[in-house]
This record gives sequence, C-alpha cells and structure tokens, in this order.
Amino acid sequence: MIYIENFIDLLKKNKINFFTGVPDSVLKMLGSSIEKSRNHIIASNEGAAVSIAAGYYLSTKKIPMIYMQNSGLGNAVNPLLSITHKEVYSIPLVMIIGWRGAPGLNDEPQHKVTGRITKKLLKTMNIKYCILEKESDLLKFQNLIRFSKKYKTPIACLLKNNTLITKKKFLKKKIVVTLPSKAEAITGILKNIGSKSHIISTTGYTSRELNNLRKDKGLNKGKDFYMIGGMGHSSSVALGVSLFKKDKNIICLDGDGSMLMHMGSLATIGYYGTKNFKHVLLNNYIHESVGGQKTNSENIDFKKLSISLGYSNYSMINKKFDLEKKIISFLNKKGPSFLEIKIREGATDNLGRPKNFLKIKKEFMK
Repeated sequence: MIYIENFIDLLKKNKINFFTGVPDSVLKMLGSSIEKSRNHIIASNEGAAVSIAAGYYLSTKKIPMIYMQNSGLGNAVNPLLSITHKEVYSIPLVMIIGWRGAPGLNDEPQHKVTGRITKKLLKTMNIKYCILEKESDLLKFQNLIRFSKKYKTPIACLLKNNTLITKKKFLKKKIVVTLPSKAEAITGILKNIGSKSHIISTTGYTSRELNNLRKDKGLNKGKDFYMIGGMGHSSSVALGVSLFKKDKNIICLDGDGSMLMHMGSLATIGYYGTKNFKHVLLNNYIHESVGGQKTNSENIDFKKLSISLGYSNYSMINKKFDLEKKIISFLNKKGPSFLEIKIREGATDNLGRPKNFLKIKKEFMK
C-alpha cells in the first residue's frame, strides 16, 4: 500500500502540479486529493485528457499528470500515438492508470480482457511503465518521471485496487431529499413501460440498480441490455437497436458522466433517431460509481442542447412527486425524445451486479 500523501509529495518535488483525467474507482483516493486543486480539469474522456495535457505542456514547458482507468486507454490511443509520441511531437506526460482486471486479482468479467492486455498495450505504444504496489516502488516512479522529462515522452504507472490509502477521514456529503433517488427514478420507468419495451442501461450504478430492481421488485415488463462496460456508448447501442426494432419502445438509461464522454452521439441520434427512441438522463452531476467526482454538467441546458441537435421533445423531472405523471407523458411522446431526471446522490446498499452476460444477450435478442 502507498499513502496518497507521499504520492502527492513526490509529484510536488518533481514540479508536477497540473492534473487532468477521467475518474476511476481504483484512483478515487487520488481524485479526492487533487479535486480542489486550481490546476485540475476533469475531462469528458481519456483522449480529451491527453490532449488537454499536451496543450498544457505546449504553453508551459512543464510536465502534466493524467489519470484514467485502463479501460480508457482505448480512448487515449489516438492522441498518445498521433500527438504525444516521440516520433511525432515528443510530449512528456505522466499517466496514472487504475489497473482493473489485473492478472491474479478477482474482478468483474468486463475488466478481465482489458486487464490482461494492459501491459502489452503500453509496450506496443512504446510507453515505459512501472507497477506501484508499495512505498518503495515510488523510487521507480521517480526514475520514470526523470526519463519522461529527459526524453520528452509519455510514461505510465499501473495501480491495482486498494493500493492508495490515506491518513485522513472524509466527511459524507449532504443529500437533497426532495430529489428522487436513482432507484426511485428507474422504478418509475419500470412501472410504466409496456411488455414491448427494451431498455439499454449505462455502465456503473445505473445497470446495477436496474438489475437489482428487476430481481427484488418483480417489475418484469420489457427486456434489458446492461452496458457493463463501454462507458459513453449506451445511447449509440440503443440507437442501433431502435432503427431495426421499430415495433418496440427503445429506452436508453444514461448518466451525465457517460453522456458527456461521447456527447457527439446526441447529434447522431437527433438526425437518425426514430419515434420509438426514448433517451433518459439520470443527472446527479457526479461520477457516482467511481467516487463522486464532478462531471461539470451543472451548467448545461439539456433542453436547448437536445432540441438543437434534433430531438423532437424534451421533458424534465426534479421532484419525487412528479415522477409517475411525467414519465407516463414522456413514454407516450413520439421520439427521439429526451427526459432529464435530476436525482440525488446515493445508491442502494449492497448492490449486486449483472451476471451471465451471454444469457442476458440471448434473452434480449429473443
């Protein structure tokens, strides 16, 4: 284990004080420690984080730090190879990567493939890396930072779950009880959909809450496809389903962090989406599944955004007692339709996870 305080001290000693990235559960201790830094930008996706970091270096000549989950390396490959690589612009940067699915560790199935090839992917991109597991490994980190500075090239550090710990205690945030919870919002939808409805739910707590409610509440109308990975792509999967299942109501359950990650998809939906497409945004302004970091969505007017991109209508719910009436109205509208439900923070205790993905796929396609 490594104390986050010592980790941050090492960054300071090397004059690394600009941070950007996408929140990750493995790195939530790091996220909490740099959250209020003046030089901290939470990016919409990992490729954007690499690009922001490149811009920082170009303007300051100082080395930046990027953080992400290893599943996000796919988003980062393009700018890493076509902008920062030594054979292109040769830009130094430090990547801190949460290593989900690390070989030998028990993890969720969606992380196993990525975890298995993470080191190979870094080697293929000619990015030197080290694995940080204990305090003495910080010396390896120090040497890699020096290498990055000297040869003007990206380097990476892999951290497994529970590697970073802290000496501090964090206070719980206050909850706005007038807003519906995620579970209450999803329950309102499940109670009012028809048997021909198909739900595609985004990764994280949304799919886990939906799966939990199906098991515990006996709300069995319709079928579900859980996006247990592929953050940001639930709306595109839903669009693909909706175009060829026009006799079904296709409902995408999205989150603000997920939606922002690949927001260009909204323009595609607005242009190609048909009347059976229903897009539900469960908006709590945070990346709740990985530690509660801000998504920077609080200033977005989703009504203007969705309508300007071609959605036929927009609805909004921000009170618990409005749920059922407004959900019924939304489901009866011709799409592509957009519903923003403002929800409070917090998830159901002891949430399970969807299992047996091949069976889920088979049942969804039946």
